[in-house]
Amino acid sequence: MIEVHPPEHALHNWRDFFVHLSTITIGLLIALSLEGCVEWRHHRHLVHEAEGSLQGEIKTNASNVAGALEDARKEQETLTGDIEILKRIIANPKVRNHEEFTVNFRIRTFEDVSWKTAQSTGALGYMPYDQAHEYSNLYSQQNEVYLVEKQAARDLVVAIGPIITLKKGEANPDAVDSERIKQNFEVLQAQMVYMQAEIEVLDTAYKKYLAAHPE
Repeated sequence: MIEVHPPEHALHNWRDFFVHLSTITIGLLIALSLEGCVEWRHHRHLVHEAEGSLQGEIKTNASNVAGALEDARKEQETLTGDIEILKRIIANPKVRNHEEFTVNFRIRTFEDVSWKTAQSTGALGYMPYDQAHEYSNLYSQQNEVYLVEKQAARDLVVAIGPIITLKKGEANPDAVDSERIKQNFEVLQAQMVYMQAEIEVLDTAYKKYLAAHPE
């Protein structure tokens, strides 16, 4: 807090008044400059911490992309096998099929704690616009992957629901039910293709950022 104190002695003439006024003005300017300098240093420290945290988070997330892509590709192959089983059941509904369905769905979480922290602390507001925009685009794409994964998980539940409710030793679903289940699996497979495409876009964004900002 800046305080202004009255003069200790009475002012006898205009000269004393202007000297005192000048002293106050200079003091206020110095105090405001120091206060602004302290705030500037605080903001720079805030931005520096945010940059370091975001850099580490992005690097960690980038290292998980290869595994996420491999999971998506393997799941598409597995779903292709499941759909072939359903086609055989539909073609021969009276023939007992002993083949088992396989679904290996896995979501690899991409962290965004540092991004949310930078937003809540206001660090983004003290960054240059281009830098903040770069982070925003990157985490926006990351969020797109999360939304696609979330929808894929929902499609998975719909696809395997009718299968996991079958009791052990129970006959295969009839042709009508099998066709409906197959369609659900095909939707899930399409969603996995879409998810792979979104992860590939994210992978490109990560590589571009890390190439432009080497440690």
